[in-house]
Amino acid sequence: MVNLNLKSIVRRINSTSSSSSSSKLKYRSLSSTLVNDEEESDETTQKCGEGGEMDVVTLLLDVRLNNGEDLPVKDASGSSDPYVKFRYKENIVYKSGTIFKNLNPSWDEEFQMIVDDVTCPIRLEVFDFDRFCTDDFMGAAEVDLSQVKWCTSTEFRVDLLDEVNQPAGKVSVSITITPMTQSEVQQFHQKATKGVLCTSEKKKEQRAPAGQDWAKLVNIVLVEGKGIRIDERCPDAFCKFKLGQEKYKSKVCSNADPKWIEQFDLHVFDTADQMLQMACIDRNTNAIIGRVEIDVSSVPLDETLQHWYHLDNAPDNAQVLLLITVSGSHGAGETIETDDFNYNDIRNMRIQRYDITNSLNEISDIGTLTVKLFCAEDLVAKDFGGKSDPFAVLELVNTRVQTNTVYKTLSPSWNKIYTFAVKDIHTCLQVTIFDEDPNNRFEFLGRVQIPLKSIRNCEKRWYGLKDEKLKKRVKGEVLLEMDVIWNPVRAAIRTFKPKERKYLSQEQKFKAALFKTYFGEIKDTVKTLAGYKNNVEYLLSWHSRPKSLLAYVIFMLFVYFFEIYFIPIMVLGLFGYNFVKNKTSGDEPNSPRSSIKGQKCEEEDENIGNGIRDTLNSMQENLLSLQHSLHFATQLLQKIKNTFNFTDIWLSTLAVIVLSLAFILLYFVPLRWIILIWGTNKFSKKLRNPNFVDNNELLDYLSRVPSNTELQEQSNARVNRPINL
Repeated sequence: MVNLNLKSIVRRINSTSSSSSSSKLKYRSLSSTLVNDEEESDETTQKCGEGGEMDVVTLLLDVRLNNGEDLPVKDASGSSDPYVKFRYKENIVYKSGTIFKNLNPSWDEEFQMIVDDVTCPIRLEVFDFDRFCTDDFMGAAEVDLSQVKWCTSTEFRVDLLDEVNQPAGKVSVSITITPMTQSEVQQFHQKATKGVLCTSEKKKEQRAPAGQDWAKLVNIVLVEGKGIRIDERCPDAFCKFKLGQEKYKSKVCSNADPKWIEQFDLHVFDTADQMLQMACIDRNTNAIIGRVEIDVSSVPLDETLQHWYHLDNAPDNAQVLLLITVSGSHGAGETIETDDFNYNDIRNMRIQRYDITNSLNEISDIGTLTVKLFCAEDLVAKDFGGKSDPFAVLELVNTRVQTNTVYKTLSPSWNKIYTFAVKDIHTCLQVTIFDEDPNNRFEFLGRVQIPLKSIRNCEKRWYGLKDEKLKKRVKGEVLLEMDVIWNPVRAAIRTFKPKERKYLSQEQKFKAALFKTYFGEIKDTVKTLAGYKNNVEYLLSWHSRPKSLLAYVIFMLFVYFFEIYFIPIMVLGLFGYNFVKNKTSGDEPNSPRSSIKGQKCEEEDENIGNGIRDTLNSMQENLLSLQHSLHFATQLLQKIKNTFNFTDIWLSTLAVIVLSLAFILLYFVPLRWIILIWGTNKFSKKLRNPNFVDNNELLDYLSRVPSNTELQEQSNARVNRPINL
């Protein structure tokens, strides 16, 4: 309620208005608005003129949002999607409609509200609309209501200021303040919603309805950039993507070669607008470093496009690495129409293509994987009503495809066929099932990881789902049929080259239990080596004369007759010993005992609390680096042991073949010639291929041998469920 001095103000307005008959004031009263919007405001003018006789109890604020001018660019397309929020006393009282792709928008919207203090300004905040992510702040300004002449529309062209108080364009508003009587207040509250009455319709926003089906799903992985500079300095760079009405904004990286490693989805609702726009922006100056435009319609379905894109209007060497996968609205892949579907003709062509006789043709093309995804059963219920909205994602290293979503079911049926190009036979196919939720949020349901070498071609099989870390069994199974056709010679050559890096991999965090496990395994290895050292000292001390004498005779004969080609023979002997030992003992070489031990320690660590973490917080970086070193050493020792134990028969057999060839080579060719050829090859690699990345063939080979942890992740027990398709 407004006190009595409001009446005296109204009397002054009355005396001012009556002294000049030519300046007759007109305004729209509340009563005329509620009864008939088209009536003239003469009655209200008369009432304002007789304000001294009125019982004024409060004030009506009428705000008309006209337009904006020279608003800042916030989208990758070089435009913005602005809307305005109005605040009064820190509360948001009105939000305008969104004008898409316009830096000079025209809203023409009007609303009314009751105010009781004209000394409190009304604040305008302009934002850029972003779908599925935080809207970008564009600028703000305040309007002093005490400067508004009552009963008269006053236009303000306010200057917007951004986060760092820099000019951000202008916004035009027209404001009218009108005194109100008690009856008018009652009529206002009858028509208003939450204290605000809209007197004009908002312009229809052109966003896609929440339930509208998308025509295409575009999965994007923003990996890294090179040469990202602005004015010869390293910016705080982030990237903004826009596809139709959907947008995404990456994190900020302060580096000339930033590594974002972010994955996100954008949807195509309108097939006429399939231009993906990306802008790389400096956070400090809001300056656009460069832009990229990609026509999504030209990207093949079901294939992951990995490409370095040059930034337009940027330094010549400015590039961004993107991985783009496009899926159709009904899911990527072909639909399996009938149970009689077969692709024998295609399969026979592939068998011929990857035949051993064609090994030297297209050496980088290792093989082809075909996956038939039929259905899933008994999934976890994530939604209200005991159902889920499942969809599946299939990944082979950095290649990713996604099925359609089957709504409100725990037993989805997809019946899709997917084809992957195999670049390394030692990789694993990963099938993950998610539950789709509104607002682009997904919940994990289960995952299975299948090594390509373990696939039995054309076998239809149920696979039990595991948790995110692939350690524990969870509820649900998925029915798959796979067929991998590959060339063993090309695969063997690829084994001694660097392994393809998976961009989206979880960063390892420091954990006291893992640190303890790695340290314990290194300690056990050191103890084993110390045991061998003690045995040698025992023989040298002649505590047992027969044993020491026998050792001395063997040493003399070995040194006297030693040749360089004995080395591969001895290693082959170690392979043979372990092979016979595994066959006679009946132990499973694939049992990952140490990984189970590490898993138990990790689970115990989760129950300890935060005491250790708090104590070691100051040494986090050093401990993490040390943990990585221990992890590498532990994994290396496990891989060496598993190589000799024939854990991966194909890789161990490959090692036997290579060692046999080395024996033959060393037997017939002098060592100096072998070293000369090896050194010449090393020295000339950069000359033959300037983009060559130096590598260690032995470490590349061992990187393919599964460690105990990887064996546990790749183990898939058979599920006894009937196949009724």
